[in-house]
Formats: sequence, structure tokens, C-alpha cells
Amino acid sequence: MSASADTMLQTRGEHRALDAFVVACAFDRAGRAGFALGDGSVHLADPRARSEWRRVEAHRGGVLALAADCAPAGFITGGDDGAFLRIGADGGVREVARFGQKWVEHVASHGGGKDPGLLACAVGRTVHLFDAEGQALKTLAHPSAVSGLVFDARGKRIAASHYNGASLWFVASKTANPRVLEWKGSHTGIALSPDGDVVVTSMQENALHGWRLSDGQDMRMSGYPLKTRALSFSRTGKWLATSGADTVVLWPFFGGGPMGKAPLELAGGDNVPCSFVACHPQQDMVAAGFADGLVVLADIGTERILPVAAPGRGAVSALAWSSDGTQLAIGSETGFAALVDFTKRS
Repeated sequence: MSASADTMLQTRGEHRALDAFVVACAFDRAGRAGFALGDGSVHLADPRARSEWRRVEAHRGGVLALAADCAPAGFITGGDDGAFLRIGADGGVREVARFGQKWVEHVASHGGGKDPGLLACAVGRTVHLFDAEGQALKTLAHPSAVSGLVFDARGKRIAASHYNGASLWFVASKTANPRVLEWKGSHTGIALSPDGDVVVTSMQENALHGWRLSDGQDMRMSGYPLKTRALSFSRTGKWLATSGADTVVLWPFFGGGPMGKAPLELAGGDNVPCSFVACHPQQDMVAAGFADGLVVLADIGTERILPVAAPGRGAVSALAWSSDGTQLAIGSETGFAALVDFTKRS
């Protein structure tokens, strides 16, 4: 990859060396970026004031999970210190709950519009639900440790992956009767399609498994040389982008797919694993990061590839888009963190 691979980062980006593993990155509902680090800190950056980054001392151990708060601004985090926290846009830290020596490994939220919002975190086998004020609503018990957590687009259901499958819960239900999606094996992560009809999990055995809720069909997607860490549905749900190979693997969820159909493979091909993917929220494009630090933007329709950041800054461990698709956040295992501006310019 030539020096031009860094053009987007150098001309449209702002970056920092944060000196710790970037566990996750996300944008809050106000468009600010957050980077969660393995040293317990969270770094806040506003794309409108690109030079101003704020370090927040959040957890006494490593941060394990980060997501946007359901509030108009701010983030939620989970850590190996047993804390579930809210971090305000001003850097203020507020504890939602504490679980002793148990790790808070996954967090999720839903909010916006007339919805007052919901917060959730996973601690061992249990998912804890909270209202927008941080008051506990209920606990959801699973047969084994929760490995992934996601709300559907309307906030009506929450899905959790675990050993031997996944569980899908109606948040407002007064009974503890989830829809259990069974498939033997260790499931390590989860994604829901935008229309809420498809649940896909990554598995320990270098494969994916899916369930279509409308007809109960199982879907098996295999052939990966590595474990799939990142799953991301395209804006329409037609494609599922995944890591786990030396290309970006996209499974077609249309025309009867993915069963019986070969995936589309974009970028890569140099025997360097794709380590993370994030589909654009407004267009049929996907950002992909690789184990050598390369970041690209791939157009799914035309298969064109735009280099965003050149290799050499550590394996890409996190990617996230702002809701309007104008900002891309990048994080690496070596502590490299960046914001890249994709706003149209005349």
C-alpha cells in the first residue's frame, strides 16, 4: 500500500496515540466520539472541535464495553471492576450499578424520539435492564454466560448470545419467557438485522449461525480461516459484513440467501486478516480494518475500495460511524485512535 493510503487520514483526520488497547469506540446521539481503553480510561472527542480530546478516568481496571447512552449525549461503559457507568458529554462519571468482583462485559442502550430510553448490561449469565434514569427494571437469566447483547431497532426486544444459541426477550413482557434460538456450540457474538427478522451469531468454531424469525429457518455460514469478531448488517439488511478472513466477507440476505449463495469478498487478499468491520448507516458501504492497521472504505455495489489509513499503527480493534455517516472513528490494539471526516466538500 502506497503513501497515498494515508491521504484521507492526513487531510481529513485527527488522531492520537493513547498508549493502551482501544477496546471499543462509539458515537453518542449528539455526534461525539468515545474511545474505551484497556487501562480503564475513556477518551471523548467532538468532531466539531477536532483538536479537543478529553481523557476520563472511568474504571479501576480495563474497560470491557462501550455504547452510546440512551440520553441525548454521553456514553455507557462496563468494566472488569464490576462497574456499570454513565459518562456525560462533560466527562462526568455516574455509577448506574456495581456488581462486586463480577465483570460487566457487555452494554447496550436504546433511545431517541419519543422513547424515553433503556439501558442494559450483561454480568455473567444475567442481563440487567434499567430505565432512562438508571433505575433497575428487571433481570433476565440465561443458561450460560452472555457473550453478546443487542437491542432491536425499535427497542422492543433485546437479544443475547450464549452457549448453545441465543435468547430473544420482549422488554415489556411481564413474564420471563424468551424465545430461545438453539444451535449447539459456543456462540461468541450477536447481530440483529435492521428489520428485526434475522438473528446471527458468531461461533467459536470459525463459523456463523443465523435464525430467520418469521419462518424459523436456520442458516449456517462457514469457511472462515479465523474466528469472526465483528458482524455488521448493511443499512437495508441486504448484506452482513464480517471479519475473520483476509477479505471483507459479505453474506447476501436477499434472493433466498445466504443459504446456497457464495459471499461477496471485498478488499484484502494479501493474507492479512480483516479484524473489524462497520457498515455505513446511510449508504451501502462498509469500513474495514485489518491486522496490519490498514483501514479502507468499500462500496458494496461497485466494489470500489478507498484507502482511509495506511498500515503500521497496530491491528484495528474498533470502528464506528456517526449516525449521519459523516464521521468514522478508528481504534487499534496499540492505542492509535482517529476520527476521519467524510463530509462532502465543494
